[in-house]
Amino acid sequence: MDGVSVPARPVGLTRFCSKALRAAGFTTWDVAVLLCGDERIRDLNRRFRGKPDPTDVLSFPREEGWQGEPVCGDIAVSLDTLERNAARFGTSENDEMKRLLVHGLLHLAGMDHGRGKSGKMLALQEKLLLQLQPDMIYGGGERRK
Repeated sequence: MDGVSVPARPVGLTRFCSKALRAAGFTTWDVAVLLCGDERIRDLNRRFRGKPDPTDVLSFPREEGWQGEPVCGDIAVSLDTLERNAARFGTSENDEMKRLLVHGLLHLAGMDHGRGKSGKMLALQEKLLLQLQPDMIYGGGERRK
């Protein structure tokens, strides 16, 4: 949690990721999630994608899956950008976190939305988000350092 204020009690993050992966049809995985701020995600985006700006979520698939499963890697989420996105889209930070996690998990599963491929990935993302809509990732609206 890279020095940024984080939502109180992110207890449901692991449970949500597990449930989202099962709902997408994956039974085993090895995924790590970094919660960070814009400064850290900007550095990662510059280093690995050559883009100078912060972004909301980055996925880093491992070259070889764990026990042959395709969902294996790391996800970085900028809580600063998440907060701005939630305000801009008129949604809760909890729902925006779910959107970013599902998006990152689908990238780890090998899905892509670039160059005309967005339909299938984003359709599955929306289907999963509807299915997982009642799930909570963290409780309380306050942030803590």
